[in-house]
Amino acid sequence: MQGSIQLTAEERKAALKIYRGSGDARRARQAHLLLLLDQGLSYRTIMKLLFCSSDWIVGIKRQYQESGIAFLCEPSTDQAVVPFWHVIVAGWVREKTPQDFGYYRSRWTAALLAELLQEKHGIRVSAETMRRVLHRLGFVWRRPRPVVGPTDPDYDQKLRRIRRLLDNLPGDEVAVFQDEVDVNLNPRIGSQWMLRGEQAEVPTPGNNVKRYLCGSLVWGTGTLLLSPPGRRRNAELFLEHLDELRSRLRGYRKIHVICDNAAFHDCRKVHEYLEQWGHRIEIHFLPKYAPETNPIERVWWHLHETITRNHRCQSMDELIEQVYRWFRDNNNYFDEVRNNHALAA
Repeated sequence: MQGSIQLTAEERKAALKIYRGSGDARRARQAHLLLLLDQGLSYRTIMKLLFCSSDWIVGIKRQYQESGIAFLCEPSTDQAVVPFWHVIVAGWVREKTPQDFGYYRSRWTAALLAELLQEKHGIRVSAETMRRVLHRLGFVWRRPRPVVGPTDPDYDQKLRRIRRLLDNLPGDEVAVFQDEVDVNLNPRIGSQWMLRGEQAEVPTPGNNVKRYLCGSLVWGTGTLLLSPPGRRRNAELFLEHLDELRSRLRGYRKIHVICDNAAFHDCRKVHEYLEQWGHRIEIHFLPKYAPETNPIERVWWHLHETITRNHRCQSMDELIEQVYRWFRDNNNYFDEVRNNHALAA
């Protein structure tokens, strides 16, 4: 038919490959056109199939006649022109807050960005257009990760002291990393698989109940030592755990307890306790504002990920039983957590 082309077997195979899996939509459309011309379809039919103009068909056909199928393999020289205000909006989101422009809001919304764009540059776009632009620029709407702002000026010095303790620990002494974790009857909400367009539900008991577990991770073995749950996170809970450590680690002359800087870890009751048992227990404090330096925090993370997120327990007794059963099934042995900790280096 007039206007058609005749592809060789090799050219047809190459055009099919580009059409089916090139990843470049523009090149795939051009390959599709060549395949349709090779089949003898008229310009009118191709224009209806591809929603294109006759000029475009003539242009692609001319490129094939001049360069063969190779022109489809050349990198595209077309560059999308990015409107200048896209760059401005991206800078606002990355480097500024609404309060820098006199707004009370603490975070950006698509509607607020659209309003500010019109105010500053006279460009009027809808909130939905702004949302599409943000996605095109690589931004997503998600929860940020909280990080601790202050830092301990003695961070390096305290870590060196603890490393030195662990490296030179006598055989008749033991070191443990201690911390508390809260267990809530109201489940922590975490991501899970669900059908698109539907939102899974996690029933909650309504009135929340809390229990606090006090535990220690033995540095030498990775064994986790847990005390019975308490109703309050205070000095009494901490001292009961120290009694538990003295009983369960009675084969060691001294127990080094490495813990965070919670106020009840360094209060009057603890000092009075150490006056009596200081020959058996010595407390060492980790750097302030540095939970990542305590390896037992990873144990608590695994506990929440495995048990407490989206749980369906109807009573605190049922939930605590699941928690302790999970620890028993893991043999209270978290050597991998200990070895992955930065202090192990």
